[in-house]
Amino acid sequence: MKTTETPAPLPAESGAPIAKTDVPPPGPVKEKKEGTVLNVFSHGVLVVWAFMVVMPLLWAVMTSFKDDRSIFSSPWSLPDSLHFDNWSRAWTQANMSDYFLNTVLVVGGSLIGTLVLGSMAAYVLARFEFPGNRFVYYLFIGGMSFPIMLALVPLFYVVNNMGLLNTIHGLILVYIAYSLPFTVFFLTAFFRTLPTSIAEAAFVDGASHSRTFFQIMLPMAKPGLISVGIFNFLGQWNQYMLPTVLNTDPDKRVLTQGLVQLAVSQGYKGDWSGLFAGLVMAMLPVLAAYVVFQRQVVQGLTAGALK
Repeated sequence: MKTTETPAPLPAESGAPIAKTDVPPPGPVKEKKEGTVLNVFSHGVLVVWAFMVVMPLLWAVMTSFKDDRSIFSSPWSLPDSLHFDNWSRAWTQANMSDYFLNTVLVVGGSLIGTLVLGSMAAYVLARFEFPGNRFVYYLFIGGMSFPIMLALVPLFYVVNNMGLLNTIHGLILVYIAYSLPFTVFFLTAFFRTLPTSIAEAAFVDGASHSRTFFQIMLPMAKPGLISVGIFNFLGQWNQYMLPTVLNTDPDKRVLTQGLVQLAVSQGYKGDWSGLFAGLVMAMLPVLAAYVVFQRQVVQGLTAGALK
């Protein structure tokens, strides 16, 4: 059988042009187009979500400066004049100043106690191996999954038997116990991302465990502390169920209880402008805290991923 052989290509002569082979395009155009569509879709969803969140807040602030007639006649229009008397009426006559002060005392004390105790427990669980380490850690994790509704009745009797019912410090202790599981869970993972060489160098230099923790490791954990502090602040500031059950004294009500009382009383009186003013008063500290510490919150949440 006779076969045909393909002749070998002749070597190119000197000075003769060499034919270039077809080179595929540098990047697929289809993927670039799909990526652009995905970015447009994700940005559109974020814009819609931001509009849904920001607009009710702006409407509440705008309504707090209107009178009652303008709230019902033109709810979406700007106020014809700024009625600052709504704020003064809610602050004095509705006792929002007392509720605000009680809330600052309770949340401030519980936030400091939660961060101090939670950071100490998280540091020990993250850095030291001892019998029962995992068991204690999972006990805190189990506390996160325990519904607070199931603990209200026994918690009421425990606080009552300890003589802490209707007291500011009793509510502070309950808030600390309520916030510790999440704080320990969050900070344990954060302390594990910190370098161990710095703590070992401090031990070599003669520093004690307490000094190493408070002067070296705790300042390094500042982003995590700020992040978990913001989350605890939001949860404790907006807490309504616990103070309703454990704090029935009208003189020691917190802001959430005061807002409910204001809504009931002002609803019968028809003072809707004062009600919106009190609502904005309760909302502003939360917004201010998040705006001030927004960058630290993001750093704390991404520190473990960037390590």
